[in-house]
Amino acid sequence: MAGAGKNVFVTILGRPNVGKSSLLNALVGEKIAAVSSKPQTTRTKITGVLTRDEVQYVFIDTPGMHRSRDRLSEHMLKAIGSSLGSVDCVLLVADAQKKPNEAERELIRSLSQSGAPALLIINKIDLLEKKDMILPVIAEYSSLYPFDECIPVSALSLDGLDRLLEIILRYSKEGPHYFPDDKFTDQPERVLISEMIREKLLELLSKEVPHGIAVGIESLSERDNRQGEGIMDITAVIYCEKESHKGIVIGKGGAMLKKVGQLAREDIERFFMIKVNLQLWVKVKEGWRNREGLIKNFGLSSD
Repeated sequence: MAGAGKNVFVTILGRPNVGKSSLLNALVGEKIAAVSSKPQTTRTKITGVLTRDEVQYVFIDTPGMHRSRDRLSEHMLKAIGSSLGSVDCVLLVADAQKKPNEAERELIRSLSQSGAPALLIINKIDLLEKKDMILPVIAEYSSLYPFDECIPVSALSLDGLDRLLEIILRYSKEGPHYFPDDKFTDQPERVLISEMIREKLLELLSKEVPHGIAVGIESLSERDNRQGEGIMDITAVIYCEKESHKGIVIGKGGAMLKKVGQLAREDIERFFMIKVNLQLWVKVKEGWRNREGLIKNFGLSSD
């Protein structure tokens, strides 16, 4: 049940591939956001919740900052803008090996307009050959915005995360816990499952195909087998923008679809701690990224 004490709302911002979703998952301690080396893995706002003693941390992961190319991109950028309102603190996540690009400068301009207190999070410090390589990166970001503090971290190795949580605690305020204390996300089961499936598609497919893909959960139910063990039955449809992409997703003799299903099923079983019967189908929906109705149906609308 939701408790009382303190709460703090935190938005996570940054350009694609800096590790925002990895950081969210590491802070919450559960894999609730899709993670991939491909850009634009996160398409909408995802809320992660961590309750420690009297304090409830609410983290809002956002899509990576990029140029708008279609209706879906517009919704992604709108999600970033709306996440800056009414938060207690902003985490701007940057790559320890890269200086700010134009997309990040635009993001920082938006941050300046909001006036929100912000922390600079330098991620991927585990990849640095020498620790002092981080100094020019910190200097350049610090010249663009008066960050309250800079915290070097590694979302992969969890280095620096306890210190980060201690610093975020300074922005907490007296108030209720808006989520049950044992809950770690606001995402419905269907969204979590579709994200797990999409993550495997991102991992296994070529560069262009995943961005034209959405996953819809057609049916979701639980039952007991003859031994009294719980089973989750899931039917999911993978939507492609092109007929040629459908063949790639299915693969020769269905091999690719089978591999996606196997890996996704293993993740779903680990997450929900129940046996899973996963059925995957592939359909073509041409131009769905520019069709408002379909964007809304897939749970990707910023409204």
